[in-house]
Amino acid sequence: MKLAILEDIKDVAESLREIFSLEKDIQFNQIYFNAEDAMNFLPNNPVDVLIVDIGLPRKSGIEAIEYLSEHCPGTQFCMFTVYEDDEKIFKSLQAGAKGYILKGSAPQKIIDAVRELYQGGSPMSPNIARRILDVFQKMKVDPVPMPLPITTRERELLEHLSKGLLYKEIAELMGITTGTVKQHIHKIYDKLQVSNRTEAINKLKGNS
Repeated sequence: MKLAILEDIKDVAESLREIFSLEKDIQFNQIYFNAEDAMNFLPNNPVDVLIVDIGLPRKSGIEAIEYLSEHCPGTQFCMFTVYEDDEKIFKSLQAGAKGYILKGSAPQKIIDAVRELYQGGSPMSPNIARRILDVFQKMKVDPVPMPLPITTRERELLEHLSKGLLYKEIAELMGITTGTVKQHIHKIYDKLQVSNRTEAINKLKGNS
């Protein structure tokens, strides 16, 4: 596995290099101290995993990932940052990050996260994962109504019925006989599992 780091603080970058130096399955490739260098060089020198800080001079780590995810499709991105606010988390994930680890995590946790990411996982610091779950659980999603199990023609007839039209009036509008209208209505009742006009109309209104 080829690994690179995008981090503007030299001490942090060197600490990461040291953490991975003894891992035989991880080949340390390069440290980039700003987004621009990473965006210029990585497309021609791709790695498997890029560890990315968010707060960089000029372009941010999020902007770097937005660009690199398009130009380095084989690279997996893991944020490594002090930021744990919802906006930064979701902007990072939207940009293309598949992992989000907080600075201050134990060295072995960082190593495990990189391996998990390389193997197709999405490593997150526990409190980051919890924040993401909290946001999704608070989202109110309106249920999508199931389509009524009736034909377009039957729905048209039911809509006429909901307007209070008589069978004869519906027959004239639809170009069919009154007897055919009655047959359609019985079929509609069977399909909707209702026994009268009011129940059928209520089902129509609940689905519109």
